[in-house]
Amino acid sequence: MDADTNHHISEGTVFEVQRMSTEDGPGIRTTVFMKGCTLKCRWCHNPESISPEPQVHWMGSRCIGCRSCIAACPLDALLSGTDGISINRDICNGCGICAEACPSTAMELLGRKWTVDALIDELVKDRVYFEKSGGGITIGGGESTLQSSFVSSLLQKLRGKGIHTAIDTCGQTRKESLDAILPYTDLVLYDIKEIDPEKHKAFTGSGNERILNNLIYLSEYLKSHAHPGEIWIRTPLIPDATAREDNIRGIGRFIATHLGDLVHRWELLSFNNLCKDKYLRLGLEWDFRESELLSKEDMEKFAAIAMEAVGHPEIVQWSGMTKLELDDTSDKRGREKQYSVKKSNSCSTL
Repeated sequence: MDADTNHHISEGTVFEVQRMSTEDGPGIRTTVFMKGCTLKCRWCHNPESISPEPQVHWMGSRCIGCRSCIAACPLDALLSGTDGISINRDICNGCGICAEACPSTAMELLGRKWTVDALIDELVKDRVYFEKSGGGITIGGGESTLQSSFVSSLLQKLRGKGIHTAIDTCGQTRKESLDAILPYTDLVLYDIKEIDPEKHKAFTGSGNERILNNLIYLSEYLKSHAHPGEIWIRTPLIPDATAREDNIRGIGRFIATHLGDLVHRWELLSFNNLCKDKYLRLGLEWDFRESELLSKEDMEKFAAIAMEAVGHPEIVQWSGMTKLELDDTSDKRGREKQYSVKKSNSCSTL
């Protein structure tokens, strides 16, 4: 399914509402992660977002061993073993009855139905943070445009309340879905992961032709409409995948050729491995489980390449987790250390 086609959908499926976010647009934001995605990126940091259907997972650190979930499951999809609760994914239908029965929230349902009005009531609780920081609400995923009717209604009502709105999209969507959402969007965060169509298909399950064409369409839309007001391009740098000089140069040339000065920011996002446990809890394998973080020097190198290629060095910045090189004060056993870089002195600031 490419996108919803029912223009009267009043409910949407959300897998998380994340407060106090500083990575999904300006200021302090609340990010709504919609469930379901049009791509299947091999490095995906939110594997629970890919399927549009509700899923359950078990959090061992919360479990009190009461087995209430096992007793409640109508399909006998849960078993207790030496490693805790296991879920038979061939049987489980994501009904969430086990999560309702769990007194410690160890069994968690990923994918909750919200009405537009109920979700807005939840989101406006953070309004004071938006007003003080110049923030707002970002709709991400998964893919924000996959549930375009719901997202359009949500954004329209948020705009009516004077709240800054943003969407995060991979661009693999229909133009009709964009047309439904863009009039109520202040900022578009648009992913360009890989410029080579064959590599893009190998990494994400889909070519990038529609993604790039939609970005050109978006740039033309901005020229004739008041909203959205800004585009930010985002590129994840994944070891042995997108973190290549030819990829960054290619993306930079595409931006320079087709978007010109319409792009306000190009963010290079460094790979992180904090999602390992998510894959385990969902019973999935992760291709990048053993991949190392990029170093600060790697990120600065790619940022320099991006600045040269795009022709507008002031729009380039990088952020994320990096590998801290060992020195005399480092752990003598040679353990890799990590730290979070919010902004780089060599790039424009957040």
